[in-house]
Amino acid sequence: MTDSQSRDIFGVLVRKNSHKDIRRLKRESSVATIHGNKFWKSTSLLIDYLESSPPKPNMRVLEIGCGWGIGGVFLAKNYDATVTALDADESVFPYLHYHADINGVNVTTVKERYENVSVDMLSEFDMVIASDICFWDEMTKPLSDLIHRCYQAGVERVVMTDPGRQPFRDMAEECFEKYAAIYENWSVPHPYNISGLVLDIE
Repeated sequence: MTDSQSRDIFGVLVRKNSHKDIRRLKRESSVATIHGNKFWKSTSLLIDYLESSPPKPNMRVLEIGCGWGIGGVFLAKNYDATVTALDADESVFPYLHYHADINGVNVTTVKERYENVSVDMLSEFDMVIASDICFWDEMTKPLSDLIHRCYQAGVERVVMTDPGRQPFRDMAEECFEKYAAIYENWSVPHPYNISGLVLDIE
């Protein structure tokens, strides 16, 4: 059972910003600079979709633009995934490691921009996940290029979710035409109350 300062996100314990441990981490850590300062609702889209279309167990997963890394924690906890979480802003990692710890899993972190993730690095993973990482127009091409490198690297599956911003739509529509992709609207009912888009490339 969760307290008033915590949330249960599909079986993953997530602290609210008002929780004493999160307040402590904010005092001890640098301020997140690339929107990784909280749990974003589109992660609920990602997790709900993955529950309905689950990955194989024991996959090697890379979470791009991880923020607090709740999507990766979910896969590690429920599907025995070996998770690496990547973000350009290392100040999010204390929150990620904290949530991995309270959920009883381990997640490796890497500080890097997704534009710089190479085919060689991607070849070490079976699956790439991301949520809400295409929010500016200038992100559309770098993210499309990343997905192409995933294809070149032999990544088995790429799953991304978004609340429905136009840059993501532009990127996803391009990928839908190029790859064997699922691209569709997705809604998660109460208590999550979030809707958006899913792109699933296999």
